[in-house]
This record gives sequence, structure tokens and C-alpha cells, in this order.
Amino acid sequence: MSDRQNKQSHFNIQRIYLKDLSLEQPNSPTIFLEQEIPDVEVEVDVGVERLAESIFEVVLTSTVTAKLSTRIVFLVEAKQAGIFDISNMLNEQIDTLMGIVCPTIIFPYLRANIADVITRAGFPPIHLSEINFQALYEQDLAQAND
Repeated sequence: MSDRQNKQSHFNIQRIYLKDLSLEQPNSPTIFLEQEIPDVEVEVDVGVERLAESIFEVVLTSTVTAKLSTRIVFLVEAKQAGIFDISNMLNEQIDTLMGIVCPTIIFPYLRANIADVITRAGFPPIHLSEINFQALYEQDLAQAND
């Protein structure tokens, strides 16, 4: 038996934290007088960095842009992160945790922080739709294998 087989697998959340948050309202206060509903675009990306042998940081980065024709109503950029301790697992298992499980754990925090900052900016909250991180992970794997 190898050392890995003798030791039990370990997955632990060490910390969930807001790494970065910015809000821009370049057309305030006049934008508040508009009656139209803005178009909203949302982008979400997952980043992973190994901090130590068994310590990983997973960062969800999101950009939410609201526009009325060509004018920006607001732009929110947020990075919600988590530090995870993962040991005695195969690389494939770690990759799956980093690409699916960890983002799924972090996402509700990102979603709440974005809704909160938009509300505090004076706009109705925008709640990000649920994301199927497994489907995104499988899509990224398929693209990498092409």
C-alpha cells in the first residue's frame, strides 16, 4: 500500500472571504431619473491557486454590468474566495473539487455580496442565477481535450 492509501482523504474549508469588490456608477445621479429597465450582463470565472502542498485558494470572479443603451448604469466587479485544505487525494479528485465543489460552496457568498452592493448603490438587487459548475467544468474539460 502506498502512503496515500494508508492515509484518509481530507477536505476542509479554512476560510471564505471577499477578496475584492468594486462598484462604479459613472452616470449617477442622472441615471436614477431613467424609467427604463437596464440590460444586465453577468460574467463568472473560476480561478485556482495552490498556496501550499495541500492548501488551495479558489476565487470566483464576477462582473455585473447594467446598461441603458450605451450608458453604463453600474458596473460591479467582485472576487469571492475560499481557502481549502485538501490532502491524500488523487489529482483528478482534487481537480474535480476545485472545479465543481469549491465554486459551489463559494457562489452563495458571491451572490449575496453582489446583491447587497447593488442595493446599497440605490438600485433594486440583482440576484445571480444558479450556476451548474459541474456542467461548466465538463465543458472546460471537453474544450481542453479538443
